[in-house]
Amino acid sequence: MQKTTIQLKNLAFYARHGLLPEEAQLGQRFYVDVQVVLSPELDIAADSPEQTVNYVALYAELNRIFTGRRYNLIESCAHAVAQALLDTFDHINEVTVQVRKPSVPVDCVCDYFAAEVTLCR
Repeated sequence: MQKTTIQLKNLAFYARHGLLPEEAQLGQRFYVDVQVVLSPELDIAADSPEQTVNYVALYAELNRIFTGRRYNLIESCAHAVAQALLDTFDHINEVTVQVRKPSVPVDCVCDYFAAEVTLCR
């Protein structure tokens, strides 16, 4: 059985997501990873663009959803992106979206807090 994935890694976006008024006012940088699992019926060996998902179009849809509105929760944001990708691209069977927030309003030393959502057809 074939399992083909496409990954978009460490994409940086500036947005105003978060619960606090300061986050809405100032905004901050977020990092996003997306992994899609393509339908096993696709003939990847055909080397044809019709047998895959165009990663440029995948990025464009991700960008539209991520920056198109403000989310209070990064979990909600990750879910909205995952759902939009499933709804937009018929050749995707499964999508995982991780949203990382490096500037968390918590008194801690850390790389980031993150939320990850996986949706399947």
